[in-house]
Amino acid sequence: MSSLRPRHQRGPLTLQPQPFGHSVLGTALEYWPHTGDTCDLLLLAGQHGEEPDCTVILSRALRALIEPAQNVATVLALNPDGLQRGTRGNANGVDLNRNFPTQNWSADPTSYRWNHDAEPPDDRIHLSTGHAPGSEPETHALIGLVKILQPKQIVTLHGPLACIDDPGLSPLGHWLAQQTAMPLVTDIGYPTPGSFGTWCAEQNLPVITWEFPHEPIEKLTRTYLPILETLLLGKLPVA
Repeated sequence: MSSLRPRHQRGPLTLQPQPFGHSVLGTALEYWPHTGDTCDLLLLAGQHGEEPDCTVILSRALRALIEPAQNVATVLALNPDGLQRGTRGNANGVDLNRNFPTQNWSADPTSYRWNHDAEPPDDRIHLSTGHAPGSEPETHALIGLVKILQPKQIVTLHGPLACIDDPGLSPLGHWLAQQTAMPLVTDIGYPTPGSFGTWCAEQNLPVITWEFPHEPIEKLTRTYLPILETLLLGKLPVA
């Protein structure tokens, strides 16, 4: 079982990742592997390049570990090109969370708000869902990683809807809602064709989407870092 580093030793990320693919621009896609025979939990961040707080906070949790997490694998940046360029989509301008080969994938553009808290809502920004389902290298790589790891459960970090989206209302979903003081919901209130969550549901794979609220990153860190550390330490049942 891993333990935690003293705060002053958490600058570098000393645990070694493994590659699982490449982005559109050739950036290596990396994951931090689990120890133990099974992957009980897969933690994911950075699918949208405009949500860097998720990557930073998950990185801080990973940097707190002395040893690799037992039975928990981690991906910090599913969309490294988008994170580097500050764009929601990847380098092809595709929303990776609408590009999965699901039964309801749609070629119609998806959209999002330029300012989430604008009143009234401002003009929406349109993004491609790809020229075909599963067209993007990042999507293909993540599907391959999931098939290799065969995690029992997945938690993917997003923002800023401030909720725990768990269609299965699992014990872990209830625990996250209690720890974060955010509502536990079974959907986010609008269709998500081609999303990673929809793809997981079609594979009978439990997935929780942890939506951070719209708050400064330092406040998010103080609130959520201990929760992520607990997950990485494998102290919760995730089945």
